[in-house]
Amino acid sequence: MNTPTYDVIIIGAGPAGSTAGNFLARAGHRVLVLEKETFPRFHIGESLLPADLSLFERLGVDMSDQGRFVHKAGAVFLDERSGERVRFDFSNGLPGTPPHAYQVERADFDLMLAQRAEQVGAELRFGTRAERVTVEAEGVSVSTSAGVFTARYLIDATGQNAFMAGQQRTRRRIDGLGLAAVGWHFEGLSEAATAELYEHGDILVFMVEDGWAWAIPLSGGRLSVGRVTSKRGVTEETLSEFVANSPTMQRLTAGAQRIERLTIGNYSYKNDAPSGARYACVGDSACFLDPVFSSGVTFAMIGAEKLADLLSSALQSGQEADPGLATPLLDFMQHAYDVFGSLCGRFYKANLVHNIFFYGAPDPAIKQGVVSVLAGDIYRDDNPFQKMLLSDRRRLRI
Repeated sequence: MNTPTYDVIIIGAGPAGSTAGNFLARAGHRVLVLEKETFPRFHIGESLLPADLSLFERLGVDMSDQGRFVHKAGAVFLDERSGERVRFDFSNGLPGTPPHAYQVERADFDLMLAQRAEQVGAELRFGTRAERVTVEAEGVSVSTSAGVFTARYLIDATGQNAFMAGQQRTRRRIDGLGLAAVGWHFEGLSEAATAELYEHGDILVFMVEDGWAWAIPLSGGRLSVGRVTSKRGVTEETLSEFVANSPTMQRLTAGAQRIERLTIGNYSYKNDAPSGARYACVGDSACFLDPVFSSGVTFAMIGAEKLADLLSSALQSGQEADPGLATPLLDFMQHAYDVFGSLCGRFYKANLVHNIFFYGAPDPAIKQGVVSVLAGDIYRDDNPFQKMLLSDRRRLRI
């Protein structure tokens, strides 16, 4: 192999890829980001967590435009079968938990992150599909629809396409969580619906048979609605039935028009070889739990920042071929998977999830702890609820 043209090639320009590209380019490294699609493009996963707020500042992106993104104050959990409803406000978390997040239309949000990475020095190529990765002693080559590119290191940020897991056949199903999802967008919501939804900007999480459903208010009078099931065979009919049978959804979508649709299968998996000599996977290409608590974008971005920090130091010292370079990243993310995996596993067991969300805890710190976990504020050692999740012998093993 000739001298690599780039220090790092990143496959995928979603939140993980753009975050890694941003930090690495600003550290002075030659970065190429390859993206098979052309942004903006439709994507679900629109509900962010408060844990992202400080990261946005470090990336240099402005989330304050309320005409572009919806201020998200908390989350509402509903079981319309029993009439139970509870709201969690992020401002009621443990001290130090960020007080709000944002609901974003991913087409706009992902493009903003990608453009910011480009602004700070990353080279971005849309419409370029990675076809094969070859790792050699001297570097990495990526065969694409536009030719072959070489680098000292590769980052797989391909989301649920999980490029390296597919090439190496290392994708493993995680049992006990959702199997598939179908989502729609509605536009043209009534003034009454938008006023109700925008009052707090909360995500609505519905407990339904064999899974759950979401409703996420977006800017411009739009609403993202989806249904996740723990059974195979999800179709549009699965979501149609939920909307038709939900009094809340009937009220919120009355007179609205259904537009874009997306169906995703093969939820809940882990890549058993997420890193090695000269490569690492971040975000959904490393592990995807379940979208129920909106952890996907947060995990993608915090993992990308962690990897960029580790990799930048290694590139500067010429140690990027070390197969253990990403070990601290794996340990860092395993903690996140353990916390949210335990919580997600409970969501598919009605008696356990009702105990968490609908019945008041005698210790106020427990409810504060629930809020902090829902906010993604999980790297702290003073949360009694988080400790309870991690000590539960019945918890899901990731």
